[in-house]
Amino acid sequence: MRRPAGLRPASAATTPFLPVLAATALLLTACGTEHADAGSTGADAAASQEGTRIDDPGKDGVRITSLTLPSPSPSPSPSRSYVVSAERLPTDVDSGVSAAYEVTNEGTGTLTYTVVFTFRSDDGGAVTNRTGTVRGVGPGQTVRGTVRAGELPPTAPRVTGAEVLEVTKVPAGEAPAEAGTCPASGVRVSVDKGDAAMGLRVVGLHLDNCGTRAYTVEGYPLLELLDEDLGPVDGVEILDGSGGITTGAGPDEPPRPVRLAPGESATAGLVWRNTTEFGTAVNVPHVRVRAKEGADPVTVTPHLDLGTTGKLGVRPWEKTERQAVPDGPA
Repeated sequence: MRRPAGLRPASAATTPFLPVLAATALLLTACGTEHADAGSTGADAAASQEGTRIDDPGKDGVRITSLTLPSPSPSPSPSRSYVVSAERLPTDVDSGVSAAYEVTNEGTGTLTYTVVFTFRSDDGGAVTNRTGTVRGVGPGQTVRGTVRAGELPPTAPRVTGAEVLEVTKVPAGEAPAEAGTCPASGVRVSVDKGDAAMGLRVVGLHLDNCGTRAYTVEGYPLLELLDEDLGPVDGVEILDGSGGITTGAGPDEPPRPVRLAPGESATAGLVWRNTTEFGTAVNVPHVRVRAKEGADPVTVTPHLDLGTTGKLGVRPWEKTERQAVPDGPA
């Protein structure tokens, strides 16, 4: 049975932004987790130490303002748009390479930003990427922080530049929960990186009961497909199950009630093909997910490249063997 893109009906049972006051945490996801410097006071002090601020237009409201390298540091060429400061080589495994940045929200709502920063060598090649989340940036607000390149292999080229590679932003109140925290709802919704083979795409939605009470879902997640501006994407049919897309994802099992005790998890798969034929290819960067009717919405960013197929298959919630450790009260 085919259903139009948008909220699934109640019969098919099914990623948050708090205003920032004095500081905003940057969660770096690479080899581990690190909180970068945030808040205007620390960043202004760093800029003063490094001298000249950078005239960088950035991307989607995020820009690099300066680059710090361990000594000896080369003199930047006239064509470079960053400042290099000489610092002593670190005594730990950290490379000592970091970049100061700022995020400016020019919109009308409070947003959470996920930013991919890339550190580059003199020939322009990427040495390493770091991903950070800046939460709860209010309208007209500018938040500053520092992203570190972290440990680099001895054979890595010397870093001489940094830039903003990719920016995604979602409403603060709908952003996926920070790792190690549990929303007030007691359930955490997230999306994995998925799998792609021969044009077939499969991405998993994950539902973790991190609270203190049992949580029950039945049927399919409720989905809304959103574009880069978080507006609705039309012209895509959301199908029950994956049989209308492929038989390679396994048979379509009928929806069943899934009861999750604290610490238990469930998954639901998104399945599509990125075939491109006649017409305009459709890309869906964001998906607003409700675990079931009446649940709080969570906006995830799976970047669905649907091609011209106009179809997205959704598999029902199923309990997984993976156990999530409760992170806090519901």
